[in-house]
Amino acid sequence: MTTDTTLIDALRRGDDHAFREVVIAYHPALVRTARRFVGDRAVAEEVTQETWLAVIRSIGAFEGRSSFRTWLFAILANQARSRFAVEQRSAPSTPAAEPSVRAEWFQRVDDEDPGHWQAAPIDWGSLPDAQLLGRESIAVAQRAIDRLPDTQRQVITLRDIEGFDAPEVSAILGLTEGNERVLLHRARSKVRAALETYFEGAAAS
Repeated sequence: MTTDTTLIDALRRGDDHAFREVVIAYHPALVRTARRFVGDRAVAEEVTQETWLAVIRSIGAFEGRSSFRTWLFAILANQARSRFAVEQRSAPSTPAAEPSVRAEWFQRVDDEDPGHWQAAPIDWGSLPDAQLLGRESIAVAQRAIDRLPDTQRQVITLRDIEGFDAPEVSAILGLTEGNERVLLHRARSKVRAALETYFEGAAAS
């Protein structure tokens, strides 16, 4: 890829080669991210096409306050929200407190040692790589992400799948950085819980 400045200048000139270059570089990630936002592959493709049209229409207004990549994914997020009006369901707000781990992992209040682990959580470092990285465990994580509330799913997709940092995700989704951290923590906790359940079952079988 060329630098942002060179790329933006070429896109503003209507350079077809530059546009093909940026589509090749970013289209798969945009579709993948849109799929997590909207839940349907065909609709994700449509949202991504709408994103590229919006890029063509608005490239002249790009001021370079963020990277091109951040700006592009912010357009995608806005297109997804507009398509399904998800802003009413996922407006940024401080999430209600939720347990990060399952209550049954702890001793009950009437036990001898309440509040402590009944059994230590699985040490993922002790699991073989083949089990951690196997297709089935990846599918478990993907299904857990799909079941997350909208904004949690969007945050974890951008952070842990697409590799954006916290300020970039906050800019893309219009979140405060504090809220982004809370949402990411909740999302990761739920995905971890799903994987813990899967690994427990695999260990017992």
